[in-house]
Amino acid sequence: MTVAGYEMKLERRVTLAGWQAALIALLAIGVALAAFSVLFILAGASPLTAYREIFRYAFFNRYGSLLTLNRFIFLALATFAFVIPFRAGLWNIGMTGQMYVGALAAFGVLYAFGGKQPGSANLNPYVVIPLMVIAAAVGGAITGAVAGFLKGKWDVNEIVVTMMLNFMAFWLVSHMIKEGGPFMNPGGRGESFEVPPSVRGPLIGNVPFTIVFALGLALLLEWLFAKTKLGYQIRAYGHSPKAARYAGIVPERISILVFVVGGAIAGLAGYHYFAAVPGVYKISRDYAYFGDLAFYGIICGLIARGNAIAALPVALLFGGLSIGGRFVQGKLGLGFGIDYALLGVLMITLVAFQFFYRYRFAWNRSE
Repeated sequence: MTVAGYEMKLERRVTLAGWQAALIALLAIGVALAAFSVLFILAGASPLTAYREIFRYAFFNRYGSLLTLNRFIFLALATFAFVIPFRAGLWNIGMTGQMYVGALAAFGVLYAFGGKQPGSANLNPYVVIPLMVIAAAVGGAITGAVAGFLKGKWDVNEIVVTMMLNFMAFWLVSHMIKEGGPFMNPGGRGESFEVPPSVRGPLIGNVPFTIVFALGLALLLEWLFAKTKLGYQIRAYGHSPKAARYAGIVPERISILVFVVGGAIAGLAGYHYFAAVPGVYKISRDYAYFGDLAFYGIICGLIARGNAIAALPVALLFGGLSIGGRFVQGKLGLGFGIDYALLGVLMITLVAFQFFYRYRFAWNRSE
């Protein structure tokens, strides 16, 4: 297109500064919220009122902000589980299954210590809690290792494998907590037995201690990728597996490693929501909801371009909108699923704006 002697061309970006990526993301968020305003209007609600209530409850209400932080921790861990294989050019779509197995492994520790039985309130937290955390990480790591091994050994598509493992883990949870399952709540309500009070995840100012995992892992992962030989090997493999092999990097090891570590972190996400979040402390009947929520870790990771630290504010935003959206649904009498719809529009818009991470419009003087 030519205007006043200048021609607009679409050019591929050579580099993208951090502030440019942030500006594009903010623009996408603005477009998404403006587009979703149409749905509020059709539902008979003022968009300004709806958004004010969403953000007020999610980030400035004492109760709502705690829910947002709980959701943020979960989404951050799910994002890291995706980011690590992503930096190696691999796609971990199996955070859900890894999370489920991690949660089952943590409750398996409780079961072994008699945590399901009446009178189990005096379990030693200094022994049981660390074992639950370790079991959750190991359970997720083993699940991830299956995909990593098949990819590294026989180049089996990791997306297909991880999706299949998600389904298998979903039904495994169902077997364990539903009628007749070993983890079934004694009340028979289609959920697991509750975590005894003595071994519930400790709180730091009313926030689960697992926030230390989320913030610590963000720093650790960025140090790993920026400063270590292993991080360089993972990034090199992600850029070009053939060149990495030529440089002496063993692709099979990288594939297994990133899925094992990613799976371990996803397992910690399962421990967090089912054993450390106040008001839950069990594998609930709606465990599939949290499984679906884990997929937003993919979107957070893509928006942050694989940067673990940059993923933190994105996960906080998604967490807040999911909590605030559910709240405003009830307060304003909106239709069921408004929170999912809002996240969906935001997700689609942010993914679409990934285009501008790779290309830009440039005005050049026409000859």
